[in-house]
Order: sequence, then structure tokens, then C-alpha cells
Amino acid sequence: MAKNLFDGVVNFKKEDFEVHKDLFKELKEGQKPHTFFIGCSDSRIVPNLITKALPGELFIVRNIANAVPPCNLNDGIYKCTASALEYAVKFLNVENIVVCGHSNCGGLKALFYPPEKLEKLPIVKSWLSIIEDLKNEVDSNDEQLREWEIEQLNVVRQIQNLLTYPFVKEAFENKKLNIYGWYYIIETGEVYNYNFEKKEFELIN
Repeated sequence: MAKNLFDGVVNFKKEDFEVHKDLFKELKEGQKPHTFFIGCSDSRIVPNLITKALPGELFIVRNIANAVPPCNLNDGIYKCTASALEYAVKFLNVENIVVCGHSNCGGLKALFYPPEKLEKLPIVKSWLSIIEDLKNEVDSNDEQLREWEIEQLNVVRQIQNLLTYPFVKEAFENKKLNIYGWYYIIETGEVYNYNFEKKEFELIN
């Protein structure tokens, strides 16, 4: 499979790069993305493909379960996502933040695993502690409905966590920053956007 990666690099230079050659020349001087995209590390989630965004448009961070640790400036454990957030909002001055969850999320499924199943993944277990209490908010006992419910609850939770950062809250309240919560269905390609007023996800069409 490594050969596929190297072949891909060659094809990129011959094909995609040539199509956007002028754009890449502009980008050599720096980036001005309009959106900070927070997505899951899941290999099936491809932000630029879903949004049809060109290079330079999205500043992206991806982690297990598209989580945003609540603001805690004295906690040095979860600074990767927090530092990207700070850079995006305070330095790059992005106009939008998108938190994108998705169907069939393995990270959220892991919240319901027996403790011994994560013994060999202590770092993952520690990371999931950020969202562990979400499972207490799930109403359904049906596994499929539970999966759908917690995946959407998780998107809303991460929006709430974003607003614990003073610089995010200030920009959002002053209408200098838009925050969107998306829920992506892998098998249909549908994306649902969270309506803050109705407190429900609506299909983007």
C-alpha cells in the first residue's frame, strides 16, 4: 500500500498541482483561510472533499471524536486542539468555525466499551475522558439509535466547549465569528447543520 502513497504524490504533481498551479504560487506567501474546521481523525472524513474547498481555504484540526477540550489555561494535556483554535481565531482571523461530527464514530462507540477494552490505549482513554459524561445524556437503549443520538449530542457539546474560550465567545457574541455544528452521514453524503434556535439538525440542501 505504500506504493499507492508514492504514486499518489507523483500523480498529484502531474495533475492536481498543475490545475491549481497559480493558486499554489499565491499561497507560497502565506495563508488566509476563511474557516477553522474541527473534524474527526476518521479516515472516511475528508474536509476538503466534503466542502469542495480549495487549498488555503480551510485551517483544519482533526482528532478522535472531533473533540474540543474545555478552556483550561493551566492544563497542558490537551493543548494541540486548543492551540490550533487560538491560532485560527486570534492570528488567522477566520470567519467561521465548523465542528463536524459523523455517523459510525468509533471514538464515541468506545465510550460504551467495558473498561478493560481500552487498557491497551491509555492515551485514547484519557482523551475520551473529555466527553465521557455524554453517555449519561443518551436516552435510547437501542444501539443504533444510541449511536445516532450521541454523535449529534457530541457536536453540540463541542460547540459549548468552544464558547468556554473567552476569545471565541467574544468574537461570536460580537458577530465577528460564525460557529456551525455539522453532522455528516458517511453512506449517503448528507450533511446536517445544527439550528441553534430550534435545537435540532437540519439537512443542508
